[in-house]
Amino acid sequence: MVFQNPVVKELVEKLRIIWALNHASALMGWDAETYMPKEGIKERALAQSEIAILKQKIILSPEIKKLVEKAEKQEDLNDYEKGVVRVVKRDIEKASKIPPEIIAEHARISQEATQYWRIAKEKNDFTIFKPYLEKIVELARKIADYLGWEEHPYDALLDLFEEGLRTRDVDRIFNYLEPRIRKILEKIMSSGRYPAEHELEKIKYDPDKLREVNIKILELLGFPLGSRARLDVSAHPFTQSMGIKDVRITTRYEGFDFKRSILSVVHEFGHALYQLQIDERLMATPIGDGVSLGIHEGQSRFWENIVGRSKEFVEAVTPILKQYLGFLKDYDAEDIYYYFNTVRPSLIRTEADEVTYNLHILLRAKLEKQLLVGEIKVDELPEIWNQYMEELIGVRPRNYSEGVLQDIHWSMGTIGYFPTYTLGNLVAAQMRHYLLNDMPDLYEKILNKDYKPIQEWQKEKIHKWGSTYAPKELLRKAFGEEYEPKYFIEYLEWKYLR
Repeated sequence: MVFQNPVVKELVEKLRIIWALNHASALMGWDAETYMPKEGIKERALAQSEIAILKQKIILSPEIKKLVEKAEKQEDLNDYEKGVVRVVKRDIEKASKIPPEIIAEHARISQEATQYWRIAKEKNDFTIFKPYLEKIVELARKIADYLGWEEHPYDALLDLFEEGLRTRDVDRIFNYLEPRIRKILEKIMSSGRYPAEHELEKIKYDPDKLREVNIKILELLGFPLGSRARLDVSAHPFTQSMGIKDVRITTRYEGFDFKRSILSVVHEFGHALYQLQIDERLMATPIGDGVSLGIHEGQSRFWENIVGRSKEFVEAVTPILKQYLGFLKDYDAEDIYYYFNTVRPSLIRTEADEVTYNLHILLRAKLEKQLLVGEIKVDELPEIWNQYMEELIGVRPRNYSEGVLQDIHWSMGTIGYFPTYTLGNLVAAQMRHYLLNDMPDLYEKILNKDYKPIQEWQKEKIHKWGSTYAPKELLRKAFGEEYEPKYFIEYLEWKYLR
């Protein structure tokens, strides 16, 4: 038993209803993105809003507050028990600071905004989405003020997604990354070793055939399809965890550039693996989930980039690709590797290569900070987005769908989320550095399809702990340091410039 203290045990039992509501809400969220009829959104938004209010009432009940206060005073709590107290206390603080009507409005607006964002993107019409984004930004300002902040309102929102993350952390990371990434990109582009584009990007494929490829790759990776996991289709690939025993991922099939779908599957596999490898003793408890979005993204980026874009992985899966994709008969593993690793300034974040990707995140972080403090208005956003794209990446969107409407995140009300993507890239490179120390034959294992030792290492270092430790503490425990951008730059130089 991980929980020995009777007070903490009682607290965990009393909060199982919160876990059950989260379970239901997660299932409804997955359904909304996959199979729900379009006109179901109004009722779904209402249902999600009511669940959000109910969770707030429960977490703020005098009974739960007293138990947490009592648990805080207990001596000799183990790390799991301390983790429960930390997570629940944090939930109480957030719930007590944000009025119920704001929580309800946020849940309702974000459900509706997501649907109107899809319409706006499809029609390339920012005016359809603009009034919803204005409401979301205004709500974000209110939530930041209710939560409280010292240095910048962005701190309060960052902390919602990455416990302990501050604007100064984000600024430090990007100030380190931006000039070095630009320098690396310039060298890659001038060397010509890695192509800016590849003919395979334009070749059309049969979605049914590519689905078979994705399933075979997931089986190769040990993904428990059917027993604990699913693969479905959605407009924006994502992972949804209902718990440790039910984790679902999606991809999309655009009919061309087959690497997009494959790499999104490998990416989402990384997210799912984290959830699937959490200690089962933490099931249905406040710490039985991934600790943060940044740590989570580190797992997905590790599998997508460190593994999935490596020469060794491409060589390992080339026989599968050739079996189902007949147009690859004249291409060898090296051709496919360079296709997987084209490098160029691009318009769409989700299609960006691993070299330029963080510049896309920097753009969004800059805009979010400026929106929050009123330095720019939603009306001005499309044009300023385009300006920043030219300054940071060297390309300019031709329309709204390529620019300000390309991401789903703001429609979901998740302002402060984007920097966790860059944290994920840093954590992935950090894991690679320390994994190579412990497992010098890492790339041989990837080539030989021996993925279990890699997954076991991740489980011991990160996964099994769930939310027991706060993100920075977890990294210190695993690697003796917090987010460290130097490993990412070292990885890019090792891969692209040697």
